Amino acid sequence: MLQRSIFSRILPQFHSANPETAKSLLSRFPTALLHGHRAAAHRSTSSLPGVTERTLIAVKPDGVQRRLVGQIIQRFEQRGFKLVGLKMLQVSEDLLSQHYCQLRTKPFYPSLVHYMTSGPVVVMVWEGHKVIQSSRTMVGHTNPAEAQAGTVRGDFSVHVSRNVAHASDSLEGAQREIQLWFQGKELLNWEGCDQTILYEM
Repeated sequence: MLQRSIFSRILPQFHSANPETAKSLLSRFPTALLHGHRAAAHRSTSSLPGVTERTLIAVKPDGVQRRLVGQIIQRFEQRGFKLVGLKMLQVSEDLLSQHYCQLRTKPFYPSLVHYMTSGPVVVMVWEGHKVIQSSRTMVGHTNPAEAQAGTVRGDFSVHVSRNVAHASDSLEGAQREIQLWFQGKELLNWEGCDQTILYEM
């Protein structure tokens, strides 16, 4: 990235230089770097399947209260996933009833609703190659006591009733949850300058 940045800054200067001088200078740049610069400028999508897969990640009230939002976002950014949607809200019981529709008959559902409405949540949509599966691994087991160290729950949570974050569990689940929490205009389609570095083989 640093080499490409430097190259992009000095390239315009070559055009004003003597042709022989410019040719000599350009010959000293690695061929891959020169080709990579052209590719980054013209390629808009990767040929790898699943690169544009999206998932929903939510930092629950306990995670927000404990000021963990930044650290959780940092993990996904450092992994290389692209943030395409982000907002903070006080979630309603109606939205929760739709999100947790499969849990409404469970005896713990009332306490779950009380917990999820006890404070604001931060909800995000991340995009990347197999991001759903990877995110589930990064967030960790539902029960923090069984979550591995290095996962969000393994590092930040001690009890299943306060497990810091939510991650969509399947492609269908992610699509349903994203449509539930975000309107289409709230999601941004933007091109990451690091895409060819992350995905090209």
